[in-house]
Amino acid sequence: MELKRALSLSDAHAVAAAARAKAVENHWNVVIAILDEGGHLMLLERADHTQVGSVQVAQEKARTAFLFRRSTKVMEETVVGGRVVMLNLPGNTPVEGGLPLFSEGQLVGAIGISGVQSFQDGIIAAAGAEAVERLTLPA
Repeated sequence: MELKRALSLSDAHAVAAAARAKAVENHWNVVIAILDEGGHLMLLERADHTQVGSVQVAQEKARTAFLFRRSTKVMEETVVGGRVVMLNLPGNTPVEGGLPLFSEGQLVGAIGISGVQSFQDGIIAAAGAEAVERLTLPA
């Protein structure tokens, strides 16, 4: 029987801290949303002076990455490439800034970032996702 890996709250804070460090380094005010292995909101932080609308957008980016197990950038590029039918998929927010979080090949959650330009959100999300690789998640 394979055991399911999961993020602890401490792990979620470590992922958010890595993302926040990248945002602060670049003077970008953003919202960081971390979902757990069930796709539920585990941690949310909104930097001072970040527009309130980004609270929902960050969560939706994370949800898209979780549901489809891929970057929201991939979804965005598919739409931009002309496959606009992708806009009709339930739970799809095809805007860069959401990434699934994997540990040893298992989906353990997702991260969503909103607040600056979408490519910048993607840079911040990548910093958070990289932090998962340094964690030792219990199985």
